[in-house]
Amino acid sequence: MTTLSPTPRTTVRRGRNRAVADRDALHALLADGLVAHLGVVVGDHPVVLPTAYAVDLDGPDDGGTLYVHGSVAARWLGAATGTTVCVTVTELDGLVLARSGFHHSMNYRSAVVVGQARLVTDDAERVRALDAIVDHLAPGRSATLRPASRKELAATAVLAVPLREASMKARAGGPVDEPGDVAAGGWAGHVPVRRVLDPAVTADDAAGPVPAHVRRPRQVPLPVG
Repeated sequence: MTTLSPTPRTTVRRGRNRAVADRDALHALLADGLVAHLGVVVGDHPVVLPTAYAVDLDGPDDGGTLYVHGSVAARWLGAATGTTVCVTVTELDGLVLARSGFHHSMNYRSAVVVGQARLVTDDAERVRALDAIVDHLAPGRSATLRPASRKELAATAVLAVPLREASMKARAGGPVDEPGDVAAGGWAGHVPVRRVLDPAVTADDAAGPVPAHVRRPRQVPLPVG
């Protein structure tokens, strides 16, 4: 698959000019982002929770696999298993300041993934997924850690969501003002926003220098558009 919106529920209908149809752009955004928000109905109300995540484009699910994890005791994990969930990832790239309140906006890249969440029960896949989540935060980190203990694995659940059903929107550039507002004068523009990782702060009880994989800056793709 090279295009997005393969189903009616992930087809962009409003603001179609901001829709991104290239699946590679979705993959780039998911590689760039650090926090996903998972939406699921728990009991009689919806819940949207922030979570770390990882993506395996060659994973076993249709279109690749998005993994999230949590405590086996978490109520939302039980509610999400086997049901349709929504996972969103958004990167803020700028504040758009127009000449009217109506035309103020943001520059952003945002993805919505909809699919049936699968509880990962295969031990090898669970370990790969948990390592991938660690490496998504700090590439190469998992190889430097001790293996997870049986107790830790027993306390942790992993959910897999197929990447097949997804949509993406993006905005870039300055404001789009009404001609009359432009003619009336006044300042307008946009304020770029970027994520900055400061140097690592070593724990008081840690030994040795900061590892190279932590010192290396995280690669961030350029915004779409």
